[in-house]
Amino acid sequence: MSDTERLFTTYHAALVRYLTRRLGDRDWAEDIAQETFVRALRQEHLVNERSWLFAVASNLVRDAGRKAIRHRRHLELLAAEQREAHVEAPDTALERAQDAADARHALDTLAERDRQALLLREEGLDYPELAEILGIAVGSVGTTLSRARRRLAESHEAQTAARAQRGHHAAS
Repeated sequence: MSDTERLFTTYHAALVRYLTRRLGDRDWAEDIAQETFVRALRQEHLVNERSWLFAVASNLVRDAGRKAIRHRRHLELLAAEQREAHVEAPDTALERAQDAADARHALDTLAERDRQALLLREEGLDYPELAEILGIAVGSVGTTLSRARRRLAESHEAQTAARAQRGHHAAS
């Protein structure tokens, strides 16, 4: 197996999973992952393959800001349609979709570094790798993750309460 095949086989699934969570769009995640591996092929030597791949993928996502804005607008429209449909016809699947939209929205409300830290940690990257990708000291990773988790929980709880309040008003 060539180095290229080994690199792809070893990291592709985790990279696409991270990017899908980060972007909310599997096709877009595949495109970014493909570009990341193309860039890896151009490198003569990678010191820390996993950190390098995730850092490059993260930078590509950041560079695609215009697409992210369009994507978020699309998600907001879908969430609004789901809320309207929920009022008309309550359904367990619809509630799950709304919960997922609330979770995605809560994730989107986080600062870029907090969101990136949580998603990379979810992919199993360790503290030194996170520090390298995020550009922070290893000793700051735990604080960053703790703060990000707290903010995510607070945002999700606020959205859940707001949705419940909207549902209460709609029922009145």
